[in-house]
Amino acid sequence: MNSVRKYWAIFQITLINSLAYPGELIGRSLMIIPFMWIFYQLWKVTFAASGSDVIGDLTLRDTLWYLMLAETIELGRPPLARTISENVKDGSIAYILNKPYDFLLYHFSTAMGETVFRAVMNAVFGGAVIWWLVGAPAHPEGFLVALPAVFGAWILHFCIMAMIGLLAFVFEDVSAFMWIFQKFAFILGGMLIPLDFYPSWLQVIAKLLPFSSMIYGPARLFVTPSLSMFVNVMSLQVVWITVLGLLLTLAYRRGITQLTVNGG
Repeated sequence: MNSVRKYWAIFQITLINSLAYPGELIGRSLMIIPFMWIFYQLWKVTFAASGSDVIGDLTLRDTLWYLMLAETIELGRPPLARTISENVKDGSIAYILNKPYDFLLYHFSTAMGETVFRAVMNAVFGGAVIWWLVGAPAHPEGFLVALPAVFGAWILHFCIMAMIGLLAFVFEDVSAFMWIFQKFAFILGGMLIPLDFYPSWLQVIAKLLPFSSMIYGPARLFVTPSLSMFVNVMSLQVVWITVLGLLLTLAYRRGITQLTVNGG
């Protein structure tokens, strides 16, 4: 119980600190507005050219609300891999390891604390724009249904970003790995285009990968909530969280055994 309170306190402190500069928080969140406007123009033309009101079981309204939540999930994430990489390269990891808390759980708590208000502000601004452009979501209750999946997506993102950050034990610069991951998430995660618009064979493959559980699953659950989809999304997330969590633990233990502090 004391351990839980410890990380809860770290989360709360980071959450409060994220409000220290409200202007920066709001300014960064405003970036979602031009994204949503561009998506609206793009998909309005696409649906008009198709001559149909529905593509891949999604209407234009569904598609834009899907993209709003997808962008909210993506833009709300802190640069965790870069932070952990810097901890390794500048030697501050040794300082953190001497503290009475687990290195990974510490970073998870701080990452969640940084994410909450970022995501809320992105959802507010992005949702306001999409509501103005196409109206309210067809299933407003879908937001509550999708919340557990959004949290699961953040956990998955943490696992992958932490592993990329730990690559600094081996590689001097991990930015290339971050770039590669981002492109996979954009394409196979369904951030730019819903996976429903892909060819059937590619949909099958993409929906089984962890990238879809990080973006597509929560966003699709939001616009078309159902019990079967909820079970499917959450089950796949649990599987990938278990697999990636184990891989992260192994990578962390291996990195610690060969820790060489480069600075400090």
